[in-house]
Amino acid sequence: MDVASQKQRLLARRAEITGDLLEIEDQLDDPPTKDWEDRSAERQGDDVLQALGNLELDELRQIDAALDRIEKVTYGICAKCGGQISDARLELLPATPLCKKCAV
Repeated sequence: MDVASQKQRLLARRAEITGDLLEIEDQLDDPPTKDWEDRSAERQGDDVLQALGNLELDELRQIDAALDRIEKVTYGICAKCGGQISDARLELLPATPLCKKCAV
């Protein structure tokens, strides 16, 4: 596994998520409309944006943890059993802290 390329993938995804979160924050900061019916629809949209933002924050935390493991030279080692995480799994889920067996 090329750890340097995985780090670049993680950093690129981190930048993408950070941009998404800024957009979400900007949209949530928009002033509400004066029309009550439109405000109801906006409130529903805001709930969806907040849920998306929370999912992206979770992914951001996972990416930061993976980047930390890269720095500590423990990337690719299962946090639960200490075994090796397969290259195929890391290719699919670059931020995963667990091997396939422990993730089940």
